Amino acid sequence: MEYRRLGKSGLQVSALSLGSWLTFGKQISDDVAEQMMITAYENGVNFFDNAEIYARGQSEIVMGNILSKLNWERSSYLVSSKVFFGDGGKKPNQSGLSRKHVFEACHAALKRLRVDYLDLFFCHRPDKNTPIGETVWAMNHLIQQGKILYWGTSEWSAQEIMEAHMVARQLNLIGPTMEQPQYNMFHREKVEVEFSQIYKKVGLGTTIWSPLASGVLTDKYLGKFPEGTRLGMEGLEWLKERSLSEERLNKVRQLKTVADELNTSVPRLAIAWCLSNPNVSTVILGGSKVEHLRENFKALDDVAKITDEVNERIEDILGNRPEHPPF
Repeated sequence: MEYRRLGKSGLQVSALSLGSWLTFGKQISDDVAEQMMITAYENGVNFFDNAEIYARGQSEIVMGNILSKLNWERSSYLVSSKVFFGDGGKKPNQSGLSRKHVFEACHAALKRLRVDYLDLFFCHRPDKNTPIGETVWAMNHLIQQGKILYWGTSEWSAQEIMEAHMVARQLNLIGPTMEQPQYNMFHREKVEVEFSQIYKKVGLGTTIWSPLASGVLTDKYLGKFPEGTRLGMEGLEWLKERSLSEERLNKVRQLKTVADELNTSVPRLAIAWCLSNPNVSTVILGGSKVEHLRENFKALDDVAKITDEVNERIEDILGNRPEHPPF
């Protein structure tokens, strides 16, 4: 396993990590979840990603039970939660980034995950109804209390992230260390262009999600629509509609040709492509089968295969190279 610094912080995070969205507490059994975590840990993964909204809190309960059972050294792994959507409550203050919800969400996550502190705590979305200074103060209070070590954002714009840093600098507080954006071959603009100056200015770390574009960057959708996939799950019709298109599938077919020539697979190629970006701190893997997880760890060995020539072939297939502004 390779380990990378999380932005400019001193924290080292495994280049590949394990997330629980749509799987823990929902798509897979607790036994399978345990085997996924064991497999990841034994392969050098030290970061396990979660959120209050995942399975309405059940995902964190499942992960917490597993962490308690396995009793790994606390210094050997990182665990995260995210605050914004809540865990299902619809009343005022049960979502958002107010000081009240940030504190209560943190305490609830600690209880569900059965840990004394969170290594990483993300603001899952920006909150237009809460002054950003209130959220920055709340995160700093949690750091001072030893309940979180680093705080960050998820799906925030560059402007919003820099505003948080400006407030933190003005008040001599700690700004966000990391951002968790979507990043894959089909979704590139934010990580490659929008954040390009932030990496230099504040040393932003990234814990990217959906490297396989919700499974589209595999070969399982090239034929008959398979059963038991996340794009077939009830309630995720929006994800299927957004992710699957004939244009994308045609690109996957061409990527498969490249992968075959490199003696790898489409998902391994897609993960390795993400890892080849030096501004990616860690790639969060998901999945519902242990054997798929084991296979995807081999992507670490495929990064070296993405030479300039191979990358140009990939760019020709994708046809979506972002344009960088002239500065």
